[in-house]
Amino acid sequence: MAVKAQRIPEIVITPNQKRVLYRPFHPRSRERMISIIARVMSLTEEEVQQELNQVLSEFGNRHQRIQHFFLNRFEEVRAYMVTDKPISDARKQLIGSYFTQEYSLESAALFNPSLVWHPDQGGLPAGSKRFIISLRATGEGHISSITFRTGVIDAHNHITLDEPSVFVTTPEVVPNSEYDKYLFKQKLKDLHLLNDFAERVLSALETTFTMEALDKSIKNELRHGTHEDEETAKGIRVLAESNYEVRFQSEQHFSERIIFPTSQSELNGIEDARFVEFVDEDGDKTYYATYTAYNGRVILPQLLETKDFLSFKISTLNGPAVKNKGMALFPRKINGKYAMLSRQDNENIYIMFSDHLHFWHEARIILKPTYPWEYVQLGNCGSPIETDAGWLALSHGVGPVRKYSIGAFLLDKENPEKVIGRLKEPLLSPNENEREGYVPNVVYSCGGQIFNGTLIIPYAMSDYASSFAFVDVEELLTELTR
Repeated sequence: MAVKAQRIPEIVITPNQKRVLYRPFHPRSRERMISIIARVMSLTEEEVQQELNQVLSEFGNRHQRIQHFFLNRFEEVRAYMVTDKPISDARKQLIGSYFTQEYSLESAALFNPSLVWHPDQGGLPAGSKRFIISLRATGEGHISSITFRTGVIDAHNHITLDEPSVFVTTPEVVPNSEYDKYLFKQKLKDLHLLNDFAERVLSALETTFTMEALDKSIKNELRHGTHEDEETAKGIRVLAESNYEVRFQSEQHFSERIIFPTSQSELNGIEDARFVEFVDEDGDKTYYATYTAYNGRVILPQLLETKDFLSFKISTLNGPAVKNKGMALFPRKINGKYAMLSRQDNENIYIMFSDHLHFWHEARIILKPTYPWEYVQLGNCGSPIETDAGWLALSHGVGPVRKYSIGAFLLDKENPEKVIGRLKEPLLSPNENEREGYVPNVVYSCGGQIFNGTLIIPYAMSDYASSFAFVDVEELLTELTR
């Protein structure tokens, strides 16, 4: 009899339209911005205070530090003022409020979850373990971001999710303090931007350089540049802006922390983050996540890393094997090399090895669509999990009427290019309660964990909401090694 996952139907993580964040509002023209500011400048100080009080009474209890955000927005639009006359903080805040908007980040969907163990396991009952789930939140305009939930699974495999905060907050964004010239040059080459203009820009930079130094070099070279050089300069800037850091405050609850698109390469979304707790050869632990940046035209595989879920470093992945979506990092090096599952061609599952985490040069096919439920395409559903029998990996298969199902396969522990076994039938396919949603007939995961002999699969239902399913590991491995 085929191995099947057991659903946990009492736990469903659904989108909440009330969870809103504030974002910059950008009127379409310079003239409109000047006009808006001029209208606010025409108010008396008393009128300014009245209007600001009204704004704060409506929105102050929906957000944290909103007045601070208003002041920051004022500084960002200050250049559109027609006078340098000093103005009050109240007027600055009011001007900033006119260039602010609310965004319901998960109004459309909350899906494609990835589960890792929490870095803090203190204060729990015996036999329990705390976890973090990242989810893809999608709102207006189909813009996707990363949001988090936390919870505990106890000794009896009972899951309790922590109540999410009513607040959501974007982090402070800082450009990389330094860029590695060699890595930067290689990525320009991958993007077909390494022309004579780019070479001249880089030649003026040190081995490591700052954004300020890069801007200065670009400006110098553009003094006698062509239109083609200006386009290259834009591409160089986009690449630099795609490597940055975000930082949250320690007092912010996990569910308040939102990683929202920041760089030009992410304008239309941060999609399907696959988190993994990576243990280095010296025992040092880092949480990595591969995700897809999408700007509305081009997808760009990116890497996110953190040790504490407060500070996150975002960087580009490089090399000719960095293609398509769905890259998933193994949780440790294998034979001294980083290892990654990938999908190069929208059809097969590949494996890649590299000496450098940010560079991937070759990929080899390890699995092809073989059974009817996966004839359209195969892909991974998160990072492989190490077991005594080998590397256990979840897969997704697409079959008739574009129905997505979740399967599994097992790779050799020392040589993961070798496939030990794979399921002929899926572990999980959409049932009647899961077929309707943003994208019908889909179950999908970005990574699970093993606990108490049970494989925990967090999964999305038709790209709308998320739930959990359990699989007995011994039963699954017996089937895979038969």
